[in-house]
Amino acid sequence: MAHLPSRRLLPLNALKAFEAAGRHLNFTAAAEELSVTLSAISHQIRQLEELLGVPLFHRTRKGLVLSTEGQLILPDVQRGFDFLASALSKLEARRGEGTLTLSMLSTFAMRWFIPRLPRFQESYPDIEVRITTSLKPADLEREGIDCAIRYGDGDWPGLNATRLFAEALVPVAHPKFKDTIKKPIDLKGQKLLHSQNRREDWRVWLKAAGQSDIDPIIGQMFETRSYAIQAAVQGMGIAVMDPAMVAEEIAGGRLVSLFDTPLPLTNAYWFVCLDHMADAPRIKAMRDWLVEEVKVPA
Repeated sequence: MAHLPSRRLLPLNALKAFEAAGRHLNFTAAAEELSVTLSAISHQIRQLEELLGVPLFHRTRKGLVLSTEGQLILPDVQRGFDFLASALSKLEARRGEGTLTLSMLSTFAMRWFIPRLPRFQESYPDIEVRITTSLKPADLEREGIDCAIRYGDGDWPGLNATRLFAEALVPVAHPKFKDTIKKPIDLKGQKLLHSQNRREDWRVWLKAAGQSDIDPIIGQMFETRSYAIQAAVQGMGIAVMDPAMVAEEIAGGRLVSLFDTPLPLTNAYWFVCLDHMADAPRIKAMRDWLVEEVKVPA
């Protein structure tokens, strides 16, 4: 292998080209991502190969593949760029103004967070909140996300977690069901409405209600709870939800709680951020506001 460059002389553009090409296994895709020409990508990778004295890619009938040496260094190159991005994001997040990127589940965003967001913006007009939603927990460091609201037990290594509130479950339905479903056993034979990321909710509720004879997976599956709620509003079946997620529908008479006492759950919603970012002004502002906001009735 050729003499390696000092830290001061590292060819960052060539390393960026290698990382993108190694991730896509396609020079054209790397060029599009980096907004450069295909020939520029080829030149930068060739420059890096000459500097290192080893091939980084091989062309095969199936397409581009990493060489043994390319496979060896790609993970560390990717981590290096992650560390650089993290270092810069620390400086950005230390400033009290700018954009705050916040990840959460789509149903939580639509039904709890966004209706309250104007109150945050009134208090912090210089902080622009950018919301991203996903069914999977965001990787804050890799995805460049400042903070998140997660549902779970609060045990996420490397993250600073502040408990917001726990959920409860109660069956809800179109008002037409109110007179026919008076006891848990009356749910037998009814279509139950489910969401993919909360598949166990009906099982948990039915077990607590002592209804072992009712199949907890019978009914219809939806991608999100918002879809299941809308289906319940249309009278398509019975959903089991936290009352906070259907407060508007219940207040408007479009849904009713079929039983008086919701079942409290162990898991809760938590505000999380990277440990080293916990005191950044924008993140602290959001955390402190959320802690106070959960005390405010919907």
